[in-house]
Amino acid sequence: MARIGIIGSEGRMGQALRDAIAAAGHQLAGGVDRGEDVARLADGSDVLVDFSAPPALEGNLHAAIGAGIPILIGTTGLEAAHHAAIENAARAVPVLQTGNTSLGVTLLAHLVQEAAARLGPDWDIEIVEMHHRMKVDAPSGTAILLGEAAARGRGIDLASHTTSGRHGHTGARAAGAIGFAALRGGTVAGEHSVILAGDQERITLSHSAENRMIFAHGAVKGAAWLIGKPPARYSMAEVLGL
Repeated sequence: MARIGIIGSEGRMGQALRDAIAAAGHQLAGGVDRGEDVARLADGSDVLVDFSAPPALEGNLHAAIGAGIPILIGTTGLEAAHHAAIENAARAVPVLQTGNTSLGVTLLAHLVQEAAARLGPDWDIEIVEMHHRMKVDAPSGTAILLGEAAARGRGIDLASHTTSGRHGHTGARAAGAIGFAALRGGTVAGEHSVILAGDQERITLSHSAENRMIFAHGAVKGAAWLIGKPPARYSMAEVLGL
């Protein structure tokens, strides 16, 4: 039984995590929100799960390092500086950062990478995502995760091949581009489709999230898996043995 501490405990994911921790037979070590003492929570936990906000990330990593415990980061909207901080922290403690903790999405990313590698650059890749009206970042962390999987399969850098927000006279599609489209509305928990479009045929790989509990269950599984691992940066794919 693991003692799991939640950062961002009063948010939607924080509430779901409480239920998932109990369902998995683990112990809730406690929870904190903005302005509260993360270091104290870390001292009483075996692992931290962070679903807060990007500005809080550096302090949360320092708390994990100070307590010598792993941290799973599910916060989205991270930028290059955040990823650099994660890399530094992973030299001291186990860190798992992901744009999506769903086990289904983890497998989907694996399939996308395989498809992109085997079909080759003649197939165009477009990623379409939809979320609830309250989501503040776009494209979603999951869409970026899927784009990174496609880019790995192609052996290219995602940042230099991304196309998003098409509007007006855009010209022909750039060769090798990975396109993103983001939709917002209603209460959609998460819809993602990766379209691979070739000549005269098309493949669509999709995932539908019907309830955010899938993310909570995956996060708890990943957090428990991290305990006892050596310092390094890990992924949900490793949790599934992919």
